[in-house]
Amino acid sequence: VSGQPGFPGSLVTVEWLAEHLDDPHIRVVDGSFHLPGSGRDPFAEYKQAHIPGARFFDVDGIKDASSPLPHMLPDADLFGAAVGALGIGGDDLVVAYDQPGSFAAPRVWWSFRTFGHDHVCVLDGGLAEWLGAGLPVSDTPPRICPSTFPAHFRSMQVRSAAEVRDMLGESQGQIVDARPAQRHAGLDPEPRPVARRGHVPGAANLPFLTLTNPERPGMWLRPPQLRAAFTAAGVDPALPITAYCGSGVTACAIAFAAHLLGSDAAALYDGSWAEWGMYPDLP
Repeated sequence: VSGQPGFPGSLVTVEWLAEHLDDPHIRVVDGSFHLPGSGRDPFAEYKQAHIPGARFFDVDGIKDASSPLPHMLPDADLFGAAVGALGIGGDDLVVAYDQPGSFAAPRVWWSFRTFGHDHVCVLDGGLAEWLGAGLPVSDTPPRICPSTFPAHFRSMQVRSAAEVRDMLGESQGQIVDARPAQRHAGLDPEPRPVARRGHVPGAANLPFLTLTNPERPGMWLRPPQLRAAFTAAGVDPALPITAYCGSGVTACAIAFAAHLLGSDAAALYDGSWAEWGMYPDLP
């Protein structure tokens, strides 16, 4: 497409984005999300300070409203309409970022890919790195011209509770829990009311924060360190993975990290512990 930017890779630096911010086919989205009880409102924070021109991608709003579970993936028509209303078309390069302490940009990345749009990347370090580089922010809402976004659902990217349960019987595939170790072990309470604590039987624990630089929150580890984190958790990123977390947001970091290591064999159990922890027939 004439004027379309070349694909820079799935992880871009703040320097790259600052240089390309005015490209006509780049769409920056703030996909921030915060846990219940955090006291933080991601949309209010977006309105106060966002990367100039960024749209707000509402993880809690672009969802299947008929599901009792939090922010379950909508159908293709709803996703396409919501994204088109943000002025994002099929020819655009989407750059997803999040606010400090959010870690939801991988969920935005995964959502776009699940609906057939591979021209999407994550901003390394998010808004914290942007601010740290002394780059400008805005409190002015962007002017949006609605666009047409063709969404096509890729079912192989998503797993249901029944599919995860079937994996247990076959002892096939790797199930990976992205929650912190204390929640995986059932020692710490969940941020949402669920009937049970613990984890899916046999699930490896790869807490999402172990994939980022502890000195610079939100900055992704380089591939050798990512590979070491997978190995330490007993997970092979080259083999199929089904990732889950509390409600299907931070588990997308597992899929993104595997992608950075060259594998797109990771799927998301979207219901995650918000679903699995509620039903006594799920072991």
